Amino acid sequence: MTGIEGKIRQWCAAATVEEAGERVVVVPDRDLAEVCRRLHDDAEEPMDFMRDLVAADGDGRLSVFYQLESTRTGGRVTLRTDTDGRGEPFLPSVCGIWKTAEIKEREAYDFFGIRFTGHPDMRRLYLREDWAGYPLRKDYDMDGNPLDMENEENADVTEEYDLRPDGTIERRENVVFRPDDFIVNIGPQHPSTHGVLRMRTSLDGETVKKVDPILGYIHRGIEKMNESLTYPQTLALTDRLDYLSAHQSRHALCMCIEGAAGIEVSRRAQYIRTIMDELQRIDSHLLFYSCLAMDMGALTPFFYGFREREMILDIFEDTTGGRLIQNYNVIGGVQADLHPGFVRKTKEFIVHLRGVIHEYHDIFTKSVIARTRLKGVGLLSREDAISLGCGFLEGYGNDFDISKLRYDKIIIMTDADVDGAHIDTLLLTFFYRFMPELINQGHVYIATPPLYRAELKKVPKADKVSKKAEGTKTKVDKSRTVQYLYDDKALERYKELHASGTFTLQRYKGLGEMDPEQLWETTLNPETRILKQVEIEDARMATEVTSMLMGSDVPPRRAFIHAHANEAEIDA
Repeated sequence: MTGIEGKIRQWCAAATVEEAGERVVVVPDRDLAEVCRRLHDDAEEPMDFMRDLVAADGDGRLSVFYQLESTRTGGRVTLRTDTDGRGEPFLPSVCGIWKTAEIKEREAYDFFGIRFTGHPDMRRLYLREDWAGYPLRKDYDMDGNPLDMENEENADVTEEYDLRPDGTIERRENVVFRPDDFIVNIGPQHPSTHGVLRMRTSLDGETVKKVDPILGYIHRGIEKMNESLTYPQTLALTDRLDYLSAHQSRHALCMCIEGAAGIEVSRRAQYIRTIMDELQRIDSHLLFYSCLAMDMGALTPFFYGFREREMILDIFEDTTGGRLIQNYNVIGGVQADLHPGFVRKTKEFIVHLRGVIHEYHDIFTKSVIARTRLKGVGLLSREDAISLGCGFLEGYGNDFDISKLRYDKIIIMTDADVDGAHIDTLLLTFFYRFMPELINQGHVYIATPPLYRAELKKVPKADKVSKKAEGTKTKVDKSRTVQYLYDDKALERYKELHASGTFTLQRYKGLGEMDPEQLWETTLNPETRILKQVEIEDARMATEVTSMLMGSDVPPRRAFIHAHANEAEIDA
C-alpha cells in the first residue's frame, strides 16, 4: 500500500482497504477524528476539501463515507467508518476540520439517525422536529408520519453530545437564540426565497448576528421517492431541484447512471449538453444580478438582465420546448437534436451580450450605492472557501488521465526576463494543482532561452588562424565570436572579460525578437538547448508564491514585493 492509503495505514493499524467500485479506506470510529485531522494537515498532500459526506444503510450497519480531495495536488481518498449499532448510533464529528461537514452531518442525522459527538447543533435539517423515525433507513415505517398541517414549532435549544474518556456520552444543551435576541423571519413567503427556504435571523440594527436556515419547504423526499422509481423516472425530479440549473442537475444524474451502466455518450451529445449547461449558467447569473439590483431599489438593471435572459430562454424553447424546465437530457444523450436556428441564435446572443455588458457595469456595478452596500460583505478567505465547500475547482483536474499522455516532454518556454518568470510560476501552479502526475513522473521541463546575445567586434589574436600557402584565410569560427548570456550575472562576467568594449550586445525582450536561426540554436535544438526538469519542490514553491501574491493577506505580499523589487527591470 502506497501513497495516502499507506500513510493512513501508518496512522491507524486497524485501517483496511476495500474495493467497492472504487477503493475505500475503512477506519474504525475511534480513530476517525485523528485520521481526518492528519489527512487535513498532511504536509505533502493536504486533504483540505471535503467533496461530500454521505451516510448509508447496508449489511445491517450504518456507515458514513467521507470523500476528500487535496486542492494542492488533486489527489483524492474516500474513508468509511461504521457505527456500533442502530439504536442510538454515535460517530465523532469532523465539522471542526471541514466546516461544510456541519450541514452534511445534520443531514445524516435527519435521514439516518446518526448523532455526531462534538457537533454543536443536532437538530433535524429538512424534516420537522416532531418527525418520527429516519426515512432513509431500510427498516423505516412509511406509515409512521401522518400529514401534519399544524405550524411547526422551532426549537431554540439543541443538544450537543460529547464523548467522555470512558466511552460514555455526555449530553448538554446549546442555545440557538436567546430570549432577548431580535429575530426576523425571512421567507418562505418572501419573493427572494420563492417558498423554498426560511431563515430566522438575529439582528442588531442592520447587522445580521446569526442565521438559522429552515430547509425542506420543497424538494423534500426525493431520495425516498427514488427508491421505488426506475432510473429514467428519476430524471424528472432533478429538473425541479432548482429551475435555474435544470440542465446541470439532470446532466449530473444522467452521467451517474451512464457511468454505472457503462453507457457511452456520443461526442456530439456531450458538446450539446455542455453548451446547454453554459447557457443555463449565464441565465442563472443574469437572474441573480437582476434580483439583487431590484432588492436594492435599482429597477433599470433588473429589466436589462431579464432582456438578455429572454434571449436564452427563447433558445431553450426552440430545441427543448421548455423555458424553465426543459426535460432535455436523457440517459445516453439528449432528447432531440438542436433546432436548425440554434447555432445562429446562440452566436447572435454572444455578440449581443458582449456589446451591452458595459451597461451592467455603468448603471449598477459602478454605482456608489451598490459599492457602499456590497463591498466587503460576505468575504471568505481561501481557507474558509475550501473548508465550506464553496464551488471552485470543479471540473478541473479531476478527470486527468496520465495514461493518455501523447508526449514525453512538456516544455514551458517563456521569455528570460521577470515577465517570463511570472508566467513560469503561473504555469507551474496549474500543473502542480491539477496535473501533479506530470511532474511526479518527470514530464515537465522549463526551457532556458538566453537574455543577451554578445558578439565580438575584434577577434582576439589567439583566435586568428595563419595564412595558408595559397595566401587565403579560413573563416573565423563564429562560435568563438558569438556568445549567448542567460542572466545578468553572466553579462557582468562577460563585460569584465571584455573590458575594452570590443563587442556588441543585444538584449532579447522576448522570444519573438529572435530570428528563426537564433531561436533554433539557443532554445529549440535538442543537441544544444538547455532544459531544466521540474521537480515537485519547484512546483510547490511556485504555487505558494502564486497563492501569496494573489491572496487576501496583504503583509506577506508587501514583504515579497519589497524584497524583490530591485530584481525587476523597467524598459524606459
